[in-house]
Order: sequence, then C-alpha cells, then structure tokens
Amino acid sequence: MTVTHDEKVVREFSKQAAGFSDPARNSAFTRHLDRLVRFMEPELDLEDIVLEVAAGTALVSRAIARRVRHVTALDLTPAMLAEGKREADHDGVMNITFSRGDATALPYLDRSFTLVVTRFSLHQVADPEAVVAEMARVSRPGAALIVADLVRPEGLEGAPDRIERLRDPSHGTVLTEERIAELVTNAGAEVKRTDRFDYVRPLDPWLEFSRTPADTAARIRRELEDELAGGPATGMRPSMVDGVLHFTHTCLFQAAIVG
Repeated sequence: MTVTHDEKVVREFSKQAAGFSDPARNSAFTRHLDRLVRFMEPELDLEDIVLEVAAGTALVSRAIARRVRHVTALDLTPAMLAEGKREADHDGVMNITFSRGDATALPYLDRSFTLVVTRFSLHQVADPEAVVAEMARVSRPGAALIVADLVRPEGLEGAPDRIERLRDPSHGTVLTEERIAELVTNAGAEVKRTDRFDYVRPLDPWLEFSRTPADTAARIRRELEDELAGGPATGMRPSMVDGVLHFTHTCLFQAAIVG
C-alpha cells in the first residue's frame, strides 16, 4: 500500500509530539523562538487576527498570543495540536483556536487574517508553493506574511535532503533563500526584511528527538564522521565541538507584506 506524504508527516510527528512539551528535549525548537518573536515585532499589533500554518504544537502562536487579538493554530497532526492546547491551557492562554487542516488547502475564506506565519514547514511539505499561495490568499491586503525555515546555502556541496530523509522520512526539500523569496513574490507579497543565521547543533539529540532507528542513526553518524576524515560531502557541514559531533543548519526569517 502506498503511503502518502501527508500520512508520513502525521506518522512521524505523532511520534515526536510528546517531545515538544519536554523542555529538556525541545530546546532546538525553542532556542530561536525569542529571536523570531523579536523579528516579528514590527508587524505585531494588538488588533491582529493571526493564523499559524503547519503550527505543530503552536509554539509561535503561544509566544505571541498575548500581543494580538486572536490566533488560529492549524496543523495536520492531531497529536501535535493536542500537546499545544494542553500547554496553552496550562499557561492560561485563552485566545488560541486549535484546528486540524491541510496547509495546501486552508479552510478559510480569502482575506481573513492580518498576519500569517509558518515556522519550519516549507522544508517538510510536499508542495511548498501551494502553502505559500494559500497563506497569501487568506491574508488581507497589507497583512504581514512571515516565513521561518531552514534554507540551503547557495553552492552547498552534498545532498543534505538525503540525510534529512534518513533521519525523518517525512522530510521534503530544503529550499534556498532565493526560492522562498520567489514563492512569496509569486503569491503576491513583497519581501521587506530577512534574518539569516547558522545554527551548529549536536547530532545525537537531533536523532533521538525523531526516534530515528539505531541502525539508521549509526549510518548518519558514520557518514558525517567520514566527511570530517576527508570523505564525500554530505551537505550537513559536520564539525567536532568539544569532542562531540555537530552539524550545521542555516535558518531564515523572512517578512513580507501582501499586496
């Protein structure tokens, strides 16, 4: 039986959902959250009606909820939404609606939101162009459209998506900064600001979080170690930090205004 990409996403993120509520395990997801909120500050307003697309456990929604009128957190995976709602209820955040839905076919009318954001989703979905187009469709004229994602640096050697898919079979494709800007522009928005930075992170917690099988994790580790010894480039830019194997992700925050 053929497994669709959406089914892979639900399967993999259902396994990972509990980890998002454990501060000891989800530091990679929260580490740059404050930086993203600061990046969004020029666009945030107390009257904003916000949509977070492919929200997962609604980390962004929960971080900005008290600074806007209302947030809708939409995701494909029920287990992720359940974790997010549990955390929001625990923190007394009452102005978030949690909704299950497809990022490529948002269940909202045109021009419904004044700010639309997605974080770490475009590299995961099968059709990032459709996601960005839908985000723009449901945005009111003048609304902010925020994309935060991994990006592939121009000229990078190796095939990082192959390693990413070994670790998480639901992984799609890491786009370049230029390609994301093109998707946003084609959707009718104008890029206004960007923030791009590298994140050097330890390998083992990344593999453990996704519950990557031991034999696959060992293969990934071996390939990165081989690259450090002069072998083929993996695209993961490995390094040793205090004797611990690390790799490098490049992150992009991009703010656009919908025409």
